[in-house]
Amino acid sequence: MSVEERLSALGITLPSAPVPVANYVPYVQEGKLLFLSGQGPRREDGTYPEGIVGQDVDIPTAQGHARLTGINLLGALQDAIGGDWSRVRRIVKVLAMVRATPDFDGHPVVINGFSDLMVEVLGDRGRHARSAVGMGSLPNRMTVEIEMIVAID
Repeated sequence: MSVEERLSALGITLPSAPVPVANYVPYVQEGKLLFLSGQGPRREDGTYPEGIVGQDVDIPTAQGHARLTGINLLGALQDAIGGDWSRVRRIVKVLAMVRATPDFDGHPVVINGFSDLMVEVLGDRGRHARSAVGMGSLPNRMTVEIEMIVAID
């Protein structure tokens, strides 16, 4: 099954890469590596879910935010590769940040919402190395921010 067919079967329509609001670009290609800037769970209306995981946001909700962040990153990736999913060799590395209470220790469980989506959409090419860490704050008071490095042809 192609990436497009998997996305369709999952009921996912990918957004375009967001227009940067600061001095950066959504992605940079260096050789055969594509570096995607950090993104969060931006909704279609441009807003972000806010909150602190372990305080006013529970794990299943935060997993949904991580999944939405993955959809947004896949949209940026689609733009970067010109829609040619055959160029994606694999997701190499992910840095995932969770806005959480100091004593929260479920960061990896939250980020599984992202990682599971990558495998659902890309199969084995979606399996990646990752770091899942806690943060005291994130832009827009969002719950999750994720950046990724992708090997491409």
